[in-house]
Parts: sequence; structure tokens; C-alpha cells
Amino acid sequence: MVKLERLRPDHADALLAFERANRAYFVRSISDRGDAYFAEFDARHKALLAEQDAGVCHFHVVLDEEGELIGRVNLMDVTADGSAELGYRVGESATGRGVATAAVAAVSRLAATRYGLTSLTAVTTLDNLASRTVLERSGFCAEGEITIAGRPGIAYRLASLSHLGH
Repeated sequence: MVKLERLRPDHADALLAFERANRAYFVRSISDRGDAYFAEFDARHKALLAEQDAGVCHFHVVLDEEGELIGRVNLMDVTADGSAELGYRVGESATGRGVATAAVAAVSRLAATRYGLTSLTAVTTLDNLASRTVLERSGFCAEGEITIAGRPGIAYRLASLSHLGH
């Protein structure tokens, strides 16, 4: 079972360690964050918390049963019409255990119940079968092909969150 916690200032050290430990793993399927991300991490973390406080985004860390940070799942660019973009990443040591699927389900419920959102969008590259599977298992429907950082990708939408609030 995974636990989601809303991003807080005291998550900074664990989150930075998670990102560093998984940098090479993440680069295999998504664009690298670049050295500046790590060099300016503290300022970026504070900026994310400010965005969250403003209601523009909702950031979460994913913890395992022992409380170790094993992933993150975020709702970004919240719009006035109740939509947001879902983003997530799970560390290499936690893959293949249903962590991403559980985290997406949990944040989707939060989106409906706590944040009052009505729909979510997500994107992934065509060759990221694991991510595509997570989204499809979570009720997201493919909307069309796109380009992500020069790579072929696919856009998804979860059109109704109302059923998750019950």
C-alpha cells in the first residue's frame, strides 16, 4: 500500500535524494531535468510550495509502508474549469509493484474530493508502455498522438472524476 503526502518543506531532503538516486533511471524514458535542477533544488522546492499555496498545482510525494519516498505524483496547471495535468514518477526500486497505479488512483480521488477538479489530462511517450498501461488501467482514454521533447507521444484524458468522490 502506498501513502500520498502533500508536498511540504520538510520533504526537500528526501525528494532531492530520490531525484538524484533515480536520475539515470528516469532519463531512459523522459527528458533529463538537467544539472541546474539539482544545483537550484532548494529554490525550486520553495517555488513549488508557493505554486501549491496559490492553488495552481497540487504536489505529492509517494511513500511506501516504511515511510520511504518512492515516487511523486502531481496535479499541475489547475484551470478555472476544473482540469489539471497529471504527472508522476516512481523510483526504479519500486517499479512493477503497482505503485504508480495506486498513486494515480489516490491522487485522482484527491482531485475529485479535496481539490474539486472535474477532469485530468496526462501525456507520455509512445514507447513508455508502463506509463501508458498505468493511465489506461486508471480510466484515462487516449486522445491523440503528440510530440514530447521531439519524441512521439500520446495525450490522455480522464474526463469525469465525479464517480471517484463517492
